[in-house]
Amino acid sequence: MKKIIKYVITDILRNKIVLAYTACLLAISFSVFSLEDNSTKGLLSLLNIILIIVPLISIIFSAIYIYNSAEFIELLVSQPLKRKAIWMSLFTGLATSLSIALLVGIGLPVCIYEFSITGIMMIVIGVFLTIIFTGIAMLAALQTRDKAKGIGITILLWLYFSILFDGLVLFLLFQFADYPLEKIMVGISALNPIDLGRILILLKMDVSALMGYTGAIFKNFFGTTTGISISFVILLLWVIVPVKISLNKFNKKDL
Repeated sequence: MKKIIKYVITDILRNKIVLAYTACLLAISFSVFSLEDNSTKGLLSLLNIILIIVPLISIIFSAIYIYNSAEFIELLVSQPLKRKAIWMSLFTGLATSLSIALLVGIGLPVCIYEFSITGIMMIVIGVFLTIIFTGIAMLAALQTRDKAKGIGITILLWLYFSILFDGLVLFLLFQFADYPLEKIMVGISALNPIDLGRILILLKMDVSALMGYTGAIFKNFFGTTTGISISFVILLLWVIVPVKISLNKFNKKDL
């Protein structure tokens, strides 16, 4: 298992796409902090990169890698190796490689310019989103053998979590504006890891006042130690559940 993980990490870290991804994140991060007088404003500028670009690259690259490694996976399955070990090695290698790229591209500049609780929270959320969307991509890749269709599924999933989900939530809020839905919104936010990550970062930046009464509700829950602990448990479940489902499918899949 360790040999497979080492091979996957080495293979991905030498990939030109990952090197370009790391270089772009590094250039954007240093540029943002250099242009802003206040490093906190720099973190706000990086927020969209963490919440939009990182999940997009993680989900598409992971899906493409799984499809391109089909023959390698078939070779491993033909060996006296457990399927669980093979699949978990691939997941660990992918998630670790993309997390290293994130830590170098965004983590390093953040630690240099804004080494604070807010900066650390942003890095941690970025790593969580990388791992979560890697797991979702691997699950999507098992749904069909057609590479184009599989990549299309991953793009639709990314669109849902990053854009459509917020639209649906706003639609519900407008439709039921006469009802007190603020507390329900706390539970709904758990259904989207990107939204959950955004709330945790914004609360650490202490801009919840801009979110009105709903922001006060979020701060009363997510701002407490219990709320933060529950939030990270939910993010951990977003890691475990897709990987567990994909592992069960992989064990039963006829390659």
